[in-house]
Amino acid sequence: MAYELYYWDGLQGRGEFVRLALEEAQAAYVDVARGEKTDSLGIGAMMAKLDSRSDAYPPFAPPFLKDGDLLIPQTANILFYLGPKLSLAPRDEGLRYVANGLQLTIADLVTEVHDTHHPIASGLYYEDQKGEAKARSADFLAHRMPKFLGYFERVLVQNPSGPQHMAGDTLTYVDLSIFQIVEGLRYAFPKATKHLADHYPHIVALRDAVAARPNIAAYLASPRRLPFNETGIFRHYPELDRSAR
Repeated sequence: MAYELYYWDGLQGRGEFVRLALEEAQAAYVDVARGEKTDSLGIGAMMAKLDSRSDAYPPFAPPFLKDGDLLIPQTANILFYLGPKLSLAPRDEGLRYVANGLQLTIADLVTEVHDTHHPIASGLYYEDQKGEAKARSADFLAHRMPKFLGYFERVLVQNPSGPQHMAGDTLTYVDLSIFQIVEGLRYAFPKATKHLADHYPHIVALRDAVAARPNIAAYLASPRRLPFNETGIFRHYPELDRSAR
């Protein structure tokens, strides 16, 4: 049976980290909210799952993955589940927890990126918190982004198996997620990330290696890969960008 991925239509968002893993492994999956708007597919099906009174443990929010009778919420949790099944997790059990920790740190970074354009409340429009967003973005670009990227660069450099991968000596879902982080930051903050390779060469080299993988390259060239836009997590508002120091 195909995996069923539930996430909002029209944007990449947190669901994209899961899609990249499924696409790299060429796993059979249905992107439910992008299907035909019938009783079994579409946004309606996703909302029905969120509002379900029959599931003992309904998900709080997308993304969530359905595999048979199992319903798995939260991006890092989904990837922790899928990784071994898709051969995208370290073979060593201890390293699997390392990979999960790295993915959870990526989730922290994703939250901070979101908060650059919605620092007050998700329920308010960006225009309603524009001044606060400018202040939050300035701090993010000056302090938080370098702290996260510096950490990931250090993990790559210190990997005993070499700086080609984040955890262990083979491709994992964490490597795919680092690719998405670089792509998203470059879209949202093109000025601040213009010289990213000068400061974080191993991160950018990993991004390039992932982009060159045949299955990922085919996905990126397909209509399944939606473009970044101003409804997702990574949004480009020129007034929030600045040249790196």
